[in-house]
Amino acid sequence: MLEIYRCTFGYRRGVHVLDDLTLTFERGCTVLLGPNGAGKSTLLAIAASAIDPRSGQVRLQRLSPDSAKARRAYRSRVGWLPQQVKPVAGLKLREQVAYAGWLKGMSRRTAWESAALALDRVGLGALRERSGRQLSGGQLRRLGIAQTLVHGACFVLMDEPTAGLDPHQRGVFRDLIGELSQDTSFVISTHQTEDLAEIFDSVVILDQGRVRFQGSVSAFLATAPADAAPGRIAEAAYAGCVRGEV
Repeated sequence: MLEIYRCTFGYRRGVHVLDDLTLTFERGCTVLLGPNGAGKSTLLAIAASAIDPRSGQVRLQRLSPDSAKARRAYRSRVGWLPQQVKPVAGLKLREQVAYAGWLKGMSRRTAWESAALALDRVGLGALRERSGRQLSGGQLRRLGIAQTLVHGACFVLMDEPTAGLDPHQRGVFRDLIGELSQDTSFVISTHQTEDLAEIFDSVVILDQGRVRFQGSVSAFLATAPADAAPGRIAEAAYAGCVRGEV
């Protein structure tokens, strides 16, 4: 499990995005919901060791990124997809994904072989020799997902991974997560509440840097008002949580 223990972080002095936050992500697929500015991206960046909390600790199976050696070991077990995916100048898709694997500690040969498989998984295998600068926004998101998956992390963090994907591509992504979740745990931040039960095991709602709800998908849906429209139960449950009614 991935633990966030008493973490505090702010981008400006005296203004905390997260304040003494303690949260545990269990194995499986967790959806992270919350309004804009709730602290979701900050939380995932801290969990990925991309930024350090001002206080507190992050742990994955008793491993904390609190030294250079421990950080390398931690990052080899954790994958992270930030909101912005950028092409690397001068690199073709397979080279960029292989480079991401090499940065995670893979050998050059293994990273090169795994890059081809990762690109195939996200539907970009036919474009592996293309420059990232030639990709559409949705294709760049899929490239980012391939970079996240290439090194076989045991815990994968994704920040708005389906942004820019069309309905068909979102369906492919959902199927991919379902396939990989047999061996890999995911924490996925999104604003989309549909199809929660088809993808996720648990729900975490973050609002103003605090956890408003954490539990199973069924427990989350059960918080919706009895008169909620059948197709909007998840949306109604979410609205109640961010209003502080749960």
